[in-house]
Amino acid sequence: MALRGPTIGGVALASPVVQAALSGYSDRAMRVLARRHGAAYALGEVLLDQFVATVGTNRRNLARLAVAAEEHPVGGQLMGANPDDFPPAARRLVAEGYDVIDINFGCPVKKVLGRCRGGYLLSQPATALDIVARVRDAVPPHVPVTLKMRRGLDDSAESRDNFWTIFDGACGRGAAAITVHGRTVQQKYVGPSDWEFLAAVKRHAGDRIVIGSGDLFSAAACVAMLERTGVDGVSIARGAIGNPWIFRQTLALLAGHPVPPPPTIHEQREVLREHWALSMELHGEAVAGRSMRKFAIKYARVHPDHLAVRDAFIAVKVNADWQSVLDRFYAADGPGRDPAADVNEVTSCEA
Repeated sequence: MALRGPTIGGVALASPVVQAALSGYSDRAMRVLARRHGAAYALGEVLLDQFVATVGTNRRNLARLAVAAEEHPVGGQLMGANPDDFPPAARRLVAEGYDVIDINFGCPVKKVLGRCRGGYLLSQPATALDIVARVRDAVPPHVPVTLKMRRGLDDSAESRDNFWTIFDGACGRGAAAITVHGRTVQQKYVGPSDWEFLAAVKRHAGDRIVIGSGDLFSAAACVAMLERTGVDGVSIARGAIGNPWIFRQTLALLAGHPVPPPPTIHEQREVLREHWALSMELHGEAVAGRSMRKFAIKYARVHPDHLAVRDAFIAVKVNADWQSVLDRFYAADGPGRDPAADVNEVTSCEA
C-alpha cells in the first residue's frame, strides 16, 4: 500500500498513520514522541471548551495547551455541550498554534454523557451540526475543522440515522475530515470495532476524508484496517500508549518491509529517558512524576520482566526514582516483548 497520507483541508499528511486524542495522555510530550517515531499527525488530549476559553496562566493549565515547533501539523480537540462555548475555545487553540480543530462527538465516559457532551451529541444532530458550523465560522479559512464520531449512540435505527445526518451535515458545513470509531457509545470499549461499518462509511463518503479508529493495537491491524475498509488513514489510540514504536512498525509494513521486532531493552531505555525529559520540560519534576507513572505502566509491557518493571515504575515520584528503575531493569540489553496481546485494558476518554 502507498505511504502517502490524506490531505485534511490544506494540511497534507506524510502518511496515513495518525495518533488519536487521548484524555490524560496525549500531551505535548507524548505527541512529540509519536511524531519522532513516525506518526504523520497527532491530536492533543480532548479539552473542555470552557476550560480552553478561560484557562489561567499557571504552568499546569498552560501545559495542556502547549505545542512544540517540531510537531506540526498538530490538532487540538474540543468537547462541550453548548454551541456558544465552542467558538472562543476554537479561536484560543488556533492562537496557541494548533493547525487543526477537532470536535469530539464520541467520548463514551459516563460523566461526559451525563453532562450532554461527547458521544451524547450523536443523539442530538441539530446541536451537533450547530457546533460544527459555529467552529467553522470562528476559525480562519485555512484552519481545517474535523470531527471524531462513533458509529452511533447505540445500535438502534434512530441512532444509525442520526450518524448519517451528522456525517453528511458536518461535511456540508465544511468539515474537512471525520474520524469514525467502529463501536457505539453504549459499547464503550467492549466487543470488536465494526470495520464493516467503517468500509460502508468510506464507500458513502467517496472523496471525503475518513479516518478509521478502533482495535488498532499492532502494525498488522493498522494495515489490515486500511486494506479492508478503504479509509484514508488510521487513528491509533490506546495502542500507542507506552508503545510509540507502533508508528514506525506500521510505516515499515506499509512500505512492504517486514514488521520490525519489538524494541530491545536498550531501545526502550532510550525512549523512556526521552519521554521523561520531555515531560519534565513540560510539567516540571513533581507533575511529571505523577503523570509518567501511567505511561510507564504501559511501557513496562514491552519489557520481558514486565510485571516487576510495572511494579517498580508505580513507585516513581521524582527523577532519581525514574533513573533508578532504568538502571535496575534496563542496564542489560536483550529482546523486547510484543505488547499487542495486552489489548483488554481500558484507558480514559479515547473517543
